[in-house]
Amino acid sequence: MRYPLLIAALAASTLFAGCSGGGGGGSSPNPTMPGNPGTSSTQKTISAISDEEALGSPLKDFADFDKTADTSSLGAPQSSTRTRSVTPGTCSNGVEFFAPDKNGDADSTETIDFYDPVCAVEARDVVRIYTSTGATSETVNLTEALFAPGNTTPIATRTETHAISNATFNRNGYPLAADGYDLVASDDLNIAGSRTLVGNRELVMAPATSGTNAFCTDAAGYNATGFLRLGITFGWNGGVLSGGSRTVNSDGSVTWTATQTGTLFKGAIGSLSVASGTQNTACPIATPMFTLAGGTALGSYSIPITVTYVHGMLESLTITNATLSNGDSLSVTTNPGQAPSSVLFITGTIANGSTQLATFAVDAFGDGTLTVTATGAERRRGSRSLAPRSFFVTRTPRCR
Repeated sequence: MRYPLLIAALAASTLFAGCSGGGGGGSSPNPTMPGNPGTSSTQKTISAISDEEALGSPLKDFADFDKTADTSSLGAPQSSTRTRSVTPGTCSNGVEFFAPDKNGDADSTETIDFYDPVCAVEARDVVRIYTSTGATSETVNLTEALFAPGNTTPIATRTETHAISNATFNRNGYPLAADGYDLVASDDLNIAGSRTLVGNRELVMAPATSGTNAFCTDAAGYNATGFLRLGITFGWNGGVLSGGSRTVNSDGSVTWTATQTGTLFKGAIGSLSVASGTQNTACPIATPMFTLAGGTALGSYSIPITVTYVHGMLESLTITNATLSNGDSLSVTTNPGQAPSSVLFITGTIANGSTQLATFAVDAFGDGTLTVTATGAERRRGSRSLAPRSFFVTRTPRCR
């Protein structure tokens, strides 16, 4: 389903660079040439959206890794394993699972997530078809449809290909997390009929010790659509090159702890691509398999993340003093006692040095309120919904 777009608030907050005096009064940018933003406000907005993708990528990946690995042999309750937690074809706390998929395809599964626990409002439908390529390897093709609440037509679709190696598989083709595995993935996100996001990533998951796996990742991606009026697009590369851990807790939830670092880029539309190198099979990653080619660096980011999922669904998230590419900092927390549907479930602040720029409060789907406080005055957020850029739908403020 959609995942919390915490950094989308960031994209909104940097727009107030033009609202609060930092970007020339919020006038529309008028670039003089493709690929070259004409104002600092535009540059900040591009950086912010790139930051959004850079954070959205690991959050989405961590959730997906939980949904595509069998954790039962790590000593967790069976309820923590998606392939065993749901009786095929029945609703279980907002999830339906089918093996094989609803079409009856050979070597397949299908997982449907709902916005509600009684499985009435569909949020995401993922069909997974796997093919053995050896005793310890397989190829997986996934097709994912994302739905807005109450819509029966997808607002976005994603296709992914996974190459899994050095793995042990369960009866439904899921790699056993306890034994460790290596994964290389490519994916395309299509929004409103347009190929929007393109990305590649790799994961190295070491065998578990006492329920904890060490892991490392690298990834690169870009927006194929970009800003048509400006002739500009953006991309990123980075990852968790070392020091990541994944722990199965006593209640069956899974906690990922890592610091995501990387670099953001801009370029003319059509100029960016992902360069592929040699796959890594051990941590730390000295030479990433995937890097971005064809762009100009905008800046670097460092985002420490601790996130816990139950069946791949967000339970808690902590980000403390993340450094963003535009120099701002971000802190985020979830609030115990608040339901994921509450706009108080996730709260956060964006600051520049000692100056608080904005605060936000959103639900687990990224919808909520952003208050811009850079000048001491609150700004109304706009009512316009943005189409999801990464895997999210959210709202951002307009300059008033």
